[in-house]
Amino acid sequence: METDVRVGVDVGGTFTDVVVADADGITMLKVPSTPDAPDRGVLDGLDAAGEDAGLDPEAVDFFAHGTTVATNALLEREWAATALVTTAGFRDAVEIGRQTRPSLYDLGAEKPSPVVPRDRRFEVPERLDRRGDVVEPLDEAAAREVARAVADADVESVAVCFLFAFEDASHERRMAEILREEGVDCECSLSSDVLPEIREYERTLATTINAALKPVMNRYLGRLAAGIDDAGVPAAMRVMQSNGGVASASAARERPVNTLLSGPAAGVRGASHVAGEAGFDDVLTMDMGGTSCDVSLVRDGDPVVTTEGTVGEYPVTVPMVDVHTIGAGGGSIAWVDEGGSLRVGPRSAGADPGPICYGRGGTEPTVTDAHLLLGRIDPGVFFEGSADESTVREAVRERLAEPLDLSVEAAAQGILEVANANMERALRVVSVERGHDPRDFSLVAYGGAGPLHAAELAAELDVPRVVVPRSAGVLSALGLLISDVVYEDGVSTVRPWAEVEPATLTERFEALAADRRARLADEGYPPERRRFERAVDLRYRGQSFDLRIPLPDGDLDGDDLSAVADRFHERHERRYGHASPDEPVELVTVRLRSRGVVDPPALSMAEGGTADPDPRTTRRASFADDRHETPVYDRSTLATGAAFDGPAIVEGVESTAVVPPGAEASVDDLGNVVIEP
Repeated sequence: METDVRVGVDVGGTFTDVVVADADGITMLKVPSTPDAPDRGVLDGLDAAGEDAGLDPEAVDFFAHGTTVATNALLEREWAATALVTTAGFRDAVEIGRQTRPSLYDLGAEKPSPVVPRDRRFEVPERLDRRGDVVEPLDEAAAREVARAVADADVESVAVCFLFAFEDASHERRMAEILREEGVDCECSLSSDVLPEIREYERTLATTINAALKPVMNRYLGRLAAGIDDAGVPAAMRVMQSNGGVASASAARERPVNTLLSGPAAGVRGASHVAGEAGFDDVLTMDMGGTSCDVSLVRDGDPVVTTEGTVGEYPVTVPMVDVHTIGAGGGSIAWVDEGGSLRVGPRSAGADPGPICYGRGGTEPTVTDAHLLLGRIDPGVFFEGSADESTVREAVRERLAEPLDLSVEAAAQGILEVANANMERALRVVSVERGHDPRDFSLVAYGGAGPLHAAELAAELDVPRVVVPRSAGVLSALGLLISDVVYEDGVSTVRPWAEVEPATLTERFEALAADRRARLADEGYPPERRRFERAVDLRYRGQSFDLRIPLPDGDLDGDDLSAVADRFHERHERRYGHASPDEPVELVTVRLRSRGVVDPPALSMAEGGTADPDPRTTRRASFADDRHETPVYDRSTLATGAAFDGPAIVEGVESTAVVPPGAEASVDDLGNVVIEP
């Protein structure tokens, strides 16, 4: 599946990143995002690639896109009006949720409000038991009454979620047919398609979220596809999913719930690939953009994938890269709370108007403005028409320094220290709190602002090195180009493990693989580029949570199943500190991950540069309480073997890296700046 020209476009809160890979190498550029119409920012990026890099749209044969449209719609509750049809007696399950509280000690804490309000939730008499046997047939007369009520409810989408539909989807499918027969002309999502797994609340929630987002994503991807087609791009668009793989645009439109972590997942994939090429398989990743900071952990070269993720207020149990997000970005606004304490974020200046130093009308100090005042960035490198430094200084004095009785520089330093403290806590969440020692990892820093903070964070966490990729500012877009096409299938079938027949399990996996094999073939992936990874979720009988255990390829036999049970006990011991080999084990879910393998573009060091570089200039920059005359290096002049000590600043076209006093920096064979704090 060779390609000549690949384009990856990732839309962030402040910038839209574009990476073009062709026979001449990799070209990277950024254009301002257009939050009111994100598709326009993508097309602006293509235009800029044509002007700056000579991209011929008609030569593009691989186009991948990372988007925050579904994420923003969920966080901002800007979804489509949706109805829910469920088993009689269970329409409130999605509102009751779980026993867990959002805040344990807050007596006024409230659970997230349901995606579908109660007056648009409808019940139909029907019932299956836990093995999928019919206890009560679908009442078609009642179903038609419900369908007519849905038709009168003025909704754009419908979710159908019946009890135990993961064991037998026939009732849900018949309900969908009745909706169409009764003239319900809108999108429809079935739980047996979206998330055919146990746990009623999570399954219903995922299905309603998917239904509510389908019209939003349909409109967005439809506009974007038309725009790309008008631009002359012949390649079929692919969209990044939360699980770290791309999928066809049609799959993303059908399952928008699978794209909720589209952009962050692309960044983690890019970081794991770059780190692996550099010889680091165990890394912490840190993506700091304009509005947020996303952190994750990569072990043995593979991002950690979870089905226990949360997006905003909602637990979303579809497979997703385990990313922890906080509101700390370059555009995060600094403010003084009612108690007189300095706070940073989560509110962001975003792309419009952006930080004050952008010169686009921003009036509230941000993290980026603090870096400017402390001499760590030169706005002239990034922005045309940037605001004068005096404008930034006056805003910080009025809004922060005077209320806090500090100098302007001390207030700016405080902004960075608060932001760093927030990000340090986030990195501890994905490492220390999950049993990983940060000293065993490297930190890959990317995004426009990540390399500005990474070395100081690494010093606080005792991380031995920081890797700043040559493509740090656009690593999420690069990640789109190296990600395989990935489809995840999981079907719950709760049975005692001792009763599971190897042949039956093999047949179940083969049935799942047959559908995906055909889809990958349709998308142009020959047999040698198809990979199928099988796994099962197991638990001890009576447990509420399970562990995922991989299965070997080929036909399964009794010895294979015994070995899987042994691995479950071992994994349980590592995860929880104890195991009970004599306790009966249950099968919960069978899972298949299907891949269409992509050859990643070569990451080679750019030609030119020197191993003994001279600074482009020097600039007075502040680190902690000290001001230093700091050398500033041009990233493009740094060749393999270049080495220098901190304090230093490395400026590239899309990001700036800070090397604090006492740290050492060098450039590896791939052009990564490696900092040892």
